[in-house]
Amino acid sequence: MTGASGGALLVVGDVVTDVVARHRGPLAVGTDTAASVRRLPGGAGVNVACWAAHEGCGDVRLLGRVGTDASAWHERELAACGVRPLLVVDAAAPTGTVICLVDTADSAERTFLTDSGASLRIGPGDWSDTLLDGVGRLHLSGYLLFSEPSRTLVSVALSAARARGVPVSLDPASTGFITALGVDRFLGLVEGVDVLLPSRDEACLLTGLPDAADAAAKLSRHVPLVIVKQGAQGALVARSGAVSTRVAAVTASPRDSTGAGDAFTGAFLAALLAGAEPREAAAAGCRAGARAVEQVGGRPPRAARRGPADG
Repeated sequence: MTGASGGALLVVGDVVTDVVARHRGPLAVGTDTAASVRRLPGGAGVNVACWAAHEGCGDVRLLGRVGTDASAWHERELAACGVRPLLVVDAAAPTGTVICLVDTADSAERTFLTDSGASLRIGPGDWSDTLLDGVGRLHLSGYLLFSEPSRTLVSVALSAARARGVPVSLDPASTGFITALGVDRFLGLVEGVDVLLPSRDEACLLTGLPDAADAAAKLSRHVPLVIVKQGAQGALVARSGAVSTRVAAVTASPRDSTGAGDAFTGAFLAALLAGAEPREAAAAGCRAGARAVEQVGGRPPRAARRGPADG
């Protein structure tokens, strides 16, 4: 099912508010550190959806859960990015918030402080099989695997997608949360996924192997298509226990690496839906990732939407 193309992209994932603090050098413990602070719409799942729309996918839908505190804002921001918001408003929990600490003196590397809030309260009651009407691909944020209600939702959505022949992709999301969940449990939960899009660190963690290519090859014996995102080292495409393609990165001047992996995933999925082969789709992902690190925040710029083949 990895070669399916056409139809809409449905993303199920986290909707959060990012508070991005850009500072230079180590944090001054116990006192002040000068920083530039911005409040931005974010969330790994939402970022993927927005980048897919930006890269030319004409019908992108996002199922997520938000609090009453910021639901209208997030809905407006999604619509402005060309994404159809399918937001469930949670009256009992606030919208998730992530504080992104970005060290501008260290290749724009970032550290996250995460309060998932309402996003991890999404569950099977928020799902309907009719959400798959007209859908060509389903993408699941890995953050869904880190709470019981959303894990159940993943199982229900996977079963519904397989019954309809809709291919499913998943981005593992977080080495910290994978470690807490357990590697074996994680791999059991993603059984039936068609495309796995881990970062280099996530791939190595999931396999116990120190080399990204070896890790990609091993994972591709568990999932039909594995795309390992390596940042400045490009990407690896693996199938059937072997790396089939190494895709070069695109040179960039990093300002903020927040959302770069989401940009890659969104562009990759948009290209697949347009009929690209995985190698071409991974190249589109590398281009989007390079653009993402040159701006602050995880969403694409508000500009004319691109086609998947555009450079």
